Amino acid sequence: MQRLFLLLLSGGLFFPPFIVRAQEITGIWEGHFVSEHQGRQSSNVDDRYKFEVQIAQRGKTLEAVTYSYLSTIFYGKAAASGAINVHTGKVLLQEGKLLELRNNFPGNVCIMTCFFQYYKYGGEEFLEGKYVSMSLPDSSNCGKGTVLLRKKISSDFYEEPFLVEREKELEKEAAAPTPDSTALAARRHKPLTKPAPTHRPDSTAVAARSYRPVARPPAGVKSPPPLARASMPGRTALQPARDSTTSLNRKFPTVTPRVLLERSNELVRSLTVNSREVVLNIYDDGAIDNDTVSVYLDNKIVVNHAMLTDRPIIVTLHLDEDNDYHELVMVADNEGEIPPNTSLMIVKVGDKEYKVNISTTLQKNATVTFKYVKP
Repeated sequence: MQRLFLLLLSGGLFFPPFIVRAQEITGIWEGHFVSEHQGRQSSNVDDRYKFEVQIAQRGKTLEAVTYSYLSTIFYGKAAASGAINVHTGKVLLQEGKLLELRNNFPGNVCIMTCFFQYYKYGGEEFLEGKYVSMSLPDSSNCGKGTVLLRKKISSDFYEEPFLVEREKELEKEAAAPTPDSTALAARRHKPLTKPAPTHRPDSTAVAARSYRPVARPPAGVKSPPPLARASMPGRTALQPARDSTTSLNRKFPTVTPRVLLERSNELVRSLTVNSREVVLNIYDDGAIDNDTVSVYLDNKIVVNHAMLTDRPIIVTLHLDEDNDYHELVMVADNEGEIPPNTSLMIVKVGDKEYKVNISTTLQKNATVTFKYVKP
């Protein structure tokens, strides 16, 4: 049965090397999508659905409209919403209400839950990844596929009012003077006045203080730890040598580990949660055969080469409050004595519990996504 797709966006698997932190993705994105079923049957580019996505970003939330079309056979327009993780450039976009439809195909119309990776390449901006879909009439599985979008200046349709409004807001924000620039201008135009005379201490007293011996702790009392110097772009910070990294307040973009770039990342489960504390219990699913795994949350490792047994690996996650969308990726360090590497993950969020069966290999990772919604 032919299945029709309105929105196809996803969590990228084929990332170019220049993945960067996504700052602002407001705008018009145009490209195509193709289902895995289509890809196996034909490589003809005309079989690909064209589609356009208009996105307005406010902080970490997204408002969007999608246009999908295939010549004169099919056209669909749908409202969508989503979230962006500004630290990793991961984007979640979920289609909601169907707004317009013209369909000359037999079969079901499908809506998408979509996952992107944002990146820049050759001076242009892209959203790339895969999607999963379900049928509108009965919520049955519609399959999955790949998608590629490129940011462009103009629309093939018309700019949606919410996008026009957001672009005007961004223009005003860019034109508005910053507190620093206002203060600088005030200093530049402030008339010069001669400072009032101040009392100068006796030079002998200054010299005495300058050569005052450094106080040392009494015998038997340990000196405090020396200060280590940690350099960062644009600033230098001092902190105890015994912990020269953890007390730095500055945040840096997370570099995606190679194992997440070089292997495919298959979406296993998408969960909407009402708490930022998530507890994982991870077991071997089947015979205990020396399977070991590593787990990453938003590209940061949280479990490193742990063996799966009938006793759980217990991990408590505290989801970043700066973002409402998070990706957990399980990686097989080996396939044990009986391939593939299989595990059971029990996810506990508040009084709710979810069971996720996972199968990974040395070529394929497993992804579980979390979308936080305030209770």
